[in-house]
Amino acid sequence: MPHHTPLIGTIVAGLVVAFIMGAIAHRLKLSPLVGYLVAGIMVGPFTPGFVADAGLANELAEIGVILLMFGVGLHFSLKDLLSVKYIAVPGALVQIAVATLLGMGLSHLMGWPLMGGIVFGLALSVASTVVLLRALQGADLVETRRGRVAVGWLIVEDLVMVLALVLLPALANVINSADAGGGAGALIAPLVGTLLKVAGFVALMLVVGRRVIPWALHWVVHTGSRELFRLAVLAIALGVAFGAAYAFDVSFALGAFFAGMILGETPLSRRATEETLPLRDAFAVLFFVSVGMLFNPAVLWEQPLPLLATVAIIVVGKSIAAYAIVRLFRYPNDTALTIAVSLAQIGEFSFILASLGTGLGVLPADARDLILAGAIVSIFLNPILFSLVVRARKQEEQDEEDARAAAAAPRMGHVILVGYGRVGKLIAERLAQRRIDFTIIEDDAEKVAEAKEAGLPVVRGNALEDKYLIAAGIGEARHLLIAVPEGFEGGAIHEHARHLNDRLQVIARAHSDAEVEYLESLGVPHIVMGERELAGRMLTLCGAG
Repeated sequence: MPHHTPLIGTIVAGLVVAFIMGAIAHRLKLSPLVGYLVAGIMVGPFTPGFVADAGLANELAEIGVILLMFGVGLHFSLKDLLSVKYIAVPGALVQIAVATLLGMGLSHLMGWPLMGGIVFGLALSVASTVVLLRALQGADLVETRRGRVAVGWLIVEDLVMVLALVLLPALANVINSADAGGGAGALIAPLVGTLLKVAGFVALMLVVGRRVIPWALHWVVHTGSRELFRLAVLAIALGVAFGAAYAFDVSFALGAFFAGMILGETPLSRRATEETLPLRDAFAVLFFVSVGMLFNPAVLWEQPLPLLATVAIIVVGKSIAAYAIVRLFRYPNDTALTIAVSLAQIGEFSFILASLGTGLGVLPADARDLILAGAIVSIFLNPILFSLVVRARKQEEQDEEDARAAAAAPRMGHVILVGYGRVGKLIAERLAQRRIDFTIIEDDAEKVAEAKEAGLPVVRGNALEDKYLIAAGIGEARHLLIAVPEGFEGGAIHEHARHLNDRLQVIARAHSDAEVEYLESLGVPHIVMGERELAGRMLTLCGAG
């Protein structure tokens, strides 16, 4: 068997070049999505050098789409949406309509057909989940009022795009029937048929899937096999998506979204997310690479004015519409600015719509290239715009949260605990019982909420960033307990902390001999390895210690 088959070559080239370009993008403080798209352009047919197999890349991208939509379903929160429904639902719908109309206007000037203009406009109307959440997390805004509005707005956009993905093939058939001279029945029948199939699939998932999927996962959990649980989650995601397409003739995207949404309602959703994240990320990268392969860089110099108009619709048109809508609902100016700049980019759904539209023959190749170029430019500009607008304005709720954290954090000889997972919770309980002053640093929203419910002092953020260590009082702390499970991350936290307080006594957690050696090389004075402690304790209990 040759070692350079097209499948292996496509996967290796896609992942290796994506890693290199993603690392460069991260170094430049850009979203890694930019790097992945550029990687696709580099291995695509429009640039010199190695050319990956486009057909295989598209098939791998389909798996990426399924897992992306499964992840969207897992994170879908009806509670979050309902909490801001009065602004998020009408706001997102009006903003989508405005952006779609602007896109249709540009498509009319370009001479594209009506359906192509609708798809083009829809692709420009929906923001990237990855980019938006990254921006909000970087500015510590996810749990604030404006962060919740932005996330709810995004959920509505995602739901509209899921509906568009379902209806687009039927609408394409309607247009083809109209072009072929079909009557009214030929126009209505495909739409009605599609809606009936979707309704049947949704009913089956709500009645049967809602019972079978949680039951199956709970059974797997009780087997005690982590590998089997991971396989079960992937089988549910891929199996439901394929079954939806095969039995009900609906898109992979809808099937995967519903599978994720149903699984997201169970107590196992968090574990399912953690177990499947590496594979979802890998195939998502291949999806973005495959999208980049479709992009012809010649559009940059052959159609500069249409590209500028596309970017203007994404960055200016959408932002103005969102700002006006939020202000119309009497929200503060800082909230309106945050929503506006958060939505000033496009991403995953835009690529999925563009690929589907060109595959169905309703979206011109030039439109697809403009969508991809507009995405790259807008994702590049978004962090810059976000820093200029959001960081320049301090939100009232965030100021109050910081003040509460600062007031709660002890400032003289206290303990800082990094991580509130399984080990961190046990440590926090013991510290609280012994009335030892301490502050927790944790970046996971759910864990932060748990710590607050328990009445514990907590600073939300990544301990690798100095500002969160300072907020926890690192300069006055006596001990730093690093309870995160990754020893190599713990070493990086140790270096940051000792730079701010060289008198600090650090105790870190490790899982392997390699992690112990790494931490020792950094000068961490106290290292606790779980297996060694367990062995020592068991030997002590049997009198052999």
